[in-house]
Amino acid sequence: MKELLIWFGVLVGMILFAAWLQKGGYKLPETTNTTISSTKSMKVGNTSIDTEIATSVEEHEKGLSGRNSLESGHGMLFIMSKDSMPSFWMKDMKFPIDIIWINDDLVVDVADNIPPAKAGAIGNDLPRYKSLKPIDSVLELHDGFIKQNGIKVGDKVELPE
Repeated sequence: MKELLIWFGVLVGMILFAAWLQKGGYKLPETTNTTISSTKSMKVGNTSIDTEIATSVEEHEKGLSGRNSLESGHGMLFIMSKDSMPSFWMKDMKFPIDIIWINDDLVVDVADNIPPAKAGAIGNDLPRYKSLKPIDSVLELHDGFIKQNGIKVGDKVELPE
């Protein structure tokens, strides 16, 4: 008799669980492709760029990862501590990018056509990219931007206010 009650309880539990799932179950909060709310215009050389500004640790860690693309003329600006030497990786990136390394309102280094990480690459398998000189900000753009706009070391940068 005790076994029958246990099986009956399991059956009722499964029916209730199935009904809960059918009504939607537990839903994770909706997320958007963009976590940055602030978009401002800046200039590199004579080229204007609409930038999302990443200032927090969480925004720096996420960067452009998980997105399918980045519009032409748009970028993500990472504000760093003065004279930083951070390295960037392409974890969970789906498209190649160009990187402009900036210090004291000047381009100090560039890296173009950086490919996304290989599928499944984690930790030490991920290549790191960093400037050869200290920086205070980093600008990530769609691949080809540097060549298309003739960006070079020494170009003046007008950061957003």
